[in-house]
Amino acid sequence: MRVLLLVPAATLLLSSASAGADVVEYACKVSATGETQDVKVQVELTVPTDAQVGKEMAIGWHGSYVEGSELRAPATGLEDDLNLYAYAGISGIDKLTSATGVAAIGPIIPGAPIPLPATTVNMKTTANKAGTGTVHAASINFGPRPSERVIECEVKNEDARTEYPLTIPGTGETTSPSPGTDETTSPSASPTETATKTSTPAGGADTGGGGEAGPDGRVLVAVGSLLVLASATGLVLRRRRLVAGL
Repeated sequence: MRVLLLVPAATLLLSSASAGADVVEYACKVSATGETQDVKVQVELTVPTDAQVGKEMAIGWHGSYVEGSELRAPATGLEDDLNLYAYAGISGIDKLTSATGVAAIGPIIPGAPIPLPATTVNMKTTANKAGTGTVHAASINFGPRPSERVIECEVKNEDARTEYPLTIPGTGETTSPSPGTDETTSPSASPTETATKTSTPAGGADTGGGGEAGPDGRVLVAVGSLLVLASATGLVLRRRRLVAGL
């Protein structure tokens, strides 16, 4: 028992860090009232070991309040459809700075501690370049949507946060095709043009074509005109013969 009590404090801190636990101190502010609270959350981060360039990865976030330092809902109450938005900061890897996760939280009781998700929140991001860096716990927000922050909590003890290693293996960076291009086929007509040509009748007038007949319609009109002209010519010749016979 005495041996356990004499274990150096540094050893205990090292064990805590290796387990992924970190006490993060937050300064939280209620947007509607300006009310502020100091909150402490025991945050456990899970950094992926199989991250790849160009593939979405998830950094796990699990938080629980330090007893006596909970975030409490205002006495006026909050909406019941609140979400927790958790963020992680990433350093040392080019073009990769953060990850974001969201989770629904339970009913909000005025004046009572705001519950934190019981399960792990997956903060997602994608690395476009290989590299080695670190991950640390960042801010948390509460609200129905990311842009509607009912409560914002910023980290107070930034220098005390644990930095967890993150490695993106490989070389170079990913390349993405330009928006709207197709690498395999280049059709001569757009889907809209194809549909129009297929569905519009030859005459065009019945579907609001404005009298712009298609190729088949023009042929029919031309043939009809020739028939009428031939009939008229035959009638004139017949009359001349009758007159000559008289």
